[in-house]
Amino acid sequence: MADLVYKELSYKTVGILFKVYNELGGGYQEKYYQRAVALEFKKLGVDFKEQVPVNLSYNGKNIGKYYLDFVIENKIVLEIKAIPRFYTRDIKQILAYLKRTGLTLGILASFSKGELKFKRILKGNK
Repeated sequence: MADLVYKELSYKTVGILFKVYNELGGGYQEKYYQRAVALEFKKLGVDFKEQVPVNLSYNGKNIGKYYLDFVIENKIVLEIKAIPRFYTRDIKQILAYLKRTGLTLGILASFSKGELKFKRILKGNK
């Protein structure tokens, strides 16, 4: 079995997600979970950037911009959702973020009413 990519940082990140979920529970908007996760990152001294702008270009022309919820230690993209399940479009969104940033690992997290779900997504996965 291959080693997990960024194992310790992934575990720390998922631990933060569970801490936030255990404190807040489900049913809130994404922005509140994002704020709580940012507070935990700061408290634990995790280097991160929030709402990271990424330009989208086509044929060398800038056609727009989108924002990554978090980039953790310049290694992991973290996308927060408040939905009951992951959809194909959510996975494709993370894969597009990984492609545009050149990063290898994304974590998709969903704070739903019933549970916290997360999925590790590696660049190149379908």
